[in-house]
Amino acid sequence: MSDELQERNVSFIDFSDVASSPRPSPAVIATFPLPAGSSRVRAANTAQATDNGELIGESPEMIEVAEQLRRVAPSQATVMLVGESGTGKELAAQFLHAHSPRANGPMVAVNCGAIPVNLVEAELFGYERGAFTGAVRQHPGYFERATGGTLLLDEITEMPLDLQSKLLRVLETGRAVRVGGTEEIAVDVRIVTASNHPPEAILRDHRLREDLFYRLAVFVVRLPPLRRRGEDIELLARAFLECLNKEYGTRKRFDPRALALARTHSWPGNVRELRNCVERSFVLSDDVIVLDLQPIRRTPVACADQRESVVIPVGTTLAAAEHEVLLATLKHCGGNKRRTAEMLGVSVKTIYNKLVGERSTTTTPSHDDGSERSAPPRIPLSPVQ
Repeated sequence: MSDELQERNVSFIDFSDVASSPRPSPAVIATFPLPAGSSRVRAANTAQATDNGELIGESPEMIEVAEQLRRVAPSQATVMLVGESGTGKELAAQFLHAHSPRANGPMVAVNCGAIPVNLVEAELFGYERGAFTGAVRQHPGYFERATGGTLLLDEITEMPLDLQSKLLRVLETGRAVRVGGTEEIAVDVRIVTASNHPPEAILRDHRLREDLFYRLAVFVVRLPPLRRRGEDIELLARAFLECLNKEYGTRKRFDPRALALARTHSWPGNVRELRNCVERSFVLSDDVIVLDLQPIRRTPVACADQRESVVIPVGTTLAAAEHEVLLATLKHCGGNKRRTAEMLGVSVKTIYNKLVGERSTTTTPSHDDGSERSAPPRIPLSPVQ
């Protein structure tokens, strides 16, 4: 599949031979301004930045990512950021914007998986007054609001297929039409997309139209998981602690054993998980911080050998197999849709849509006389968390 992508001029850029620009310190591999209003804690929460917008790390993987971002940023090429949840894709998009000729324009981020399916087009392209019930005034879409700047389409693979052709046309023509309108509106944006799925899987599983994929993936930048970043774990933990100390006016420090423990953990939630762990430990500790990993160890991810199994006979339809896996995972997570989505590698919105679709067919004819039988009992769901 990688060969196919190379033949289609999709570049997996590697600038390991490019001399690095001077850096403020060995641990800070890139610096850029954060959006107005970002506090230290909020900046840290974006994944791996300090209040000055410093991208932290000294592992070869992150140094290479920084070089890739530096080289691509000044261009107008579309960029696809891929990596596991919590690796810092939105932070990388902010870096691209800040180092681009569009840095003085708006940086707009939208999560495609968080918008209701029937509102995606209206939110992206805007709508006219009276376009639908509740449209009491004209509303500019994300493309209009990002004109002159950068538009990040996060979870791009969650975009409905029927809307992908419209997105492709906007990208090709630079013009959009609001829902309920007829006039074409010029939009001048740089598109950056993000996905948890590798490019090969996006094509193989038909998560995006092929023509749209190749339009979006002019450059693909892969963000490494935290478990592959070695000593960056300690650097990030210390940076997060520094942010918290300055935020709260304290002088807490790590117990050396805490950092040793952090290096042995697999961090399935990546930098976001590390940040949350540091903040939780900060709250629970006095002057010396011992990392609190117990909540992490109690999650199903840390107990893979104790997971339930689902047996799916050969010949089972894909829809039925998906149904069984979804319900089994939901039960395993105690009805928690957010944890279920994380384990299955999809958005919470996808889980919600599938459950709503199943509930719409709660009864099915099963007898010759046409009477209906009740569907299997549903698993009680906890609120979205």
